[in-house]
Amino acid sequence: MSDFREQALHYHSHPVPGKISIELTKPAETAHDLALAYSPGVAEPVREIAADPVNAYKYTGKGNLVAVITNGTAILGLGNLGPLASKPVMEGKALLFKRFAGIDSIDIEVKHRTTEDFINTVANIADTFGGINLEDIKAPECFEIEKALIERCSIPVFHDDQHGTAIVTAAGMINALEVQGKDIEDAVIVCLGAGAAAIACMELLIKCGALREHIYMLDRKGVIHTRRDDLNEYKQLFANNTDKRTLQDVIEDADVFVGVSGPNLLSADDLKLMAAKPVVFACSNPDPEIDPALAHGARSDLIMATGRSDYPNQVNNVLCFPFIFRGALDVRASEINDEMKIAAVEAIRSIAKEPVPPEVLKAAGVDKLAFGAEYIIPKPMDPRLLPRIAKAVALAAIASGVAQIELPANYME
Repeated sequence: MSDFREQALHYHSHPVPGKISIELTKPAETAHDLALAYSPGVAEPVREIAADPVNAYKYTGKGNLVAVITNGTAILGLGNLGPLASKPVMEGKALLFKRFAGIDSIDIEVKHRTTEDFINTVANIADTFGGINLEDIKAPECFEIEKALIERCSIPVFHDDQHGTAIVTAAGMINALEVQGKDIEDAVIVCLGAGAAAIACMELLIKCGALREHIYMLDRKGVIHTRRDDLNEYKQLFANNTDKRTLQDVIEDADVFVGVSGPNLLSADDLKLMAAKPVVFACSNPDPEIDPALAHGARSDLIMATGRSDYPNQVNNVLCFPFIFRGALDVRASEINDEMKIAAVEAIRSIAKEPVPPEVLKAAGVDKLAFGAEYIIPKPMDPRLLPRIAKAVALAAIASGVAQIELPANYME
């Protein structure tokens, strides 16, 4: 682990500090180039944009620029370490946008005193960008922040910790249930964790067919139920009318376990209480709620996913957020709505059911992959993700009325 730590620090510091830089898209070699790039030539697009703000998409990089914005209150699994400490994560997000979807991205870390200060800061700079990716903001403030910014901004605002996690989870979950011969409408689901990711995951699963009354959510105090008087408005949505109070109470005969909580909170004995052919998504990082070897030792009929790349079925947000923004930007969507999220779920699901290209097998370091218990979700390096998800999202934006332009006939072909 110390070797990996040194590798990570060296990666981030050499040959230059950080992971992103700015490149020029126009020549700047001659006096004439500079006259066009700045004064006096720059005055012409300024006048065009002043006459019609839509021209910013024609004459600037706005349409392919996403801001990755945080306040550093929920950095990975490290907690509230402040905005500056989050900068390597935000740069990493910018790297992923560029690597996987060709989207230019810049990280912005915001210091603030109140939630309103943060909202105002982001809203006041939003016109610079084609979209905003919120990241690593703790619950419940993240819900208020995203809601307010969606209302105030005319560009897509997307909290990836909520919706990116939810989209990939839903895609993998529905496929896993299909492999196990179960329908999402019938599944009893236990969700350990009640933060932003947990709530978003459960809400999207409901939109995909799960029944709210079949969901048992737990926080640090146990089962969220209707007789508790300490629930915020977001947890109240999952207050189940039940006498069950503990994880052991609700895990018995459950079909699904979703962990977005902490390491080693699900025991082998707990797992043995689940229904036949269970599905376990233990997504705490870097250590899951139950070690996969322990889980498979306890249940041979299990399908399991984690957040880690060194086990099968990694629930990884990079499977969706670059491609969702690609599709949204390309039709100038004003928001990323439920229809677009569900379109992404279906696109991701469908790719996992198709033959895997040789280059993906090589990149994954395996000889074969086929839809089943150890392959319910595509690998992040799959080249089909970009065209399929981007197009599905763009078409959903058009169909739902939030797109401002149409797609070209040969889009992503």
